Amino acid sequence: MPFINVKTNASVTKEKAESIKSALGIAITAIPGKSEGWLMVGIEGDYALFFKGTDEPAAMVEVQIYGSPSDSAMSELTSRISGVLTDTVGIPADRIYVSYMCTENWGWNGNNF
Repeated sequence: MPFINVKTNASVTKEKAESIKSALGIAITAIPGKSEGWLMVGIEGDYALFFKGTDEPAAMVEVQIYGSPSDSAMSELTSRISGVLTDTVGIPADRIYVSYMCTENWGWNGNNF
């Protein structure tokens, strides 16, 4: 039940959004037990985002995960997410933040797991 929310000041066409979504579906497998089958992705391009005082291409990525993955798995996912955004929209890895929220409380279909 992961959710990946991407906010970037780069322009993201419908085709690029589809490419990002598909690549994140593969990237999420860095977390054991997670797959595209349960992944929800939000992508917001042309977002008013400034990093280090400039509006050069940058991204803030929020990852919410049910459970408690290892630090190494999250590190691997950060690397994969950075690669996706660098390859797809040309954002340098040093202008991408990735934050994580892990929880044992997650609701779906009217119930909690």
